[in-house]
Amino acid sequence: MADRLQAGMVFEKTITVTDALSAKHLAGQGGIAVFSTPELVRFVEICALEGLRPFLEDGQETVGTRVDIRHLAATPVGMRVTAKCTLTEVDRRRLGFTFEVHDELDKIGEGTHERFIIDREKQQQRLQEKLTRWKPAK
Repeated sequence: MADRLQAGMVFEKTITVTDALSAKHLAGQGGIAVFSTPELVRFVEICALEGLRPFLEDGQETVGTRVDIRHLAATPVGMRVTAKCTLTEVDRRRLGFTFEVHDELDKIGEGTHERFIIDREKQQQRLQEKLTRWKPAK
């Protein structure tokens, strides 16, 4: 099914900026009520992830491996923002995107994003092996 992924595919997602997504929430009393950069990154990842899921085979997932972002403008709490992720490259399991994010008035972000298609079961095995080798600090 993942072989149906093609460069040029576009995925979009819209959300409303809430206090929980704001820099004020992130920074405590010193922050301001605008869409935070970490939440902007998370939003772009979710847009790409949700767009890809219908094209994955059972047992597959994608993981983000790279984000290069420019946060261009502040968006106040209450405004809606829309991410548009365009699949620009499909290299076996590596997927490259460009993206733009707009609020209701301005372009607020742009950049590139990379994801890899993984097999959930194999990844779980690797994580279990890593946990087995891990010695927690005391």
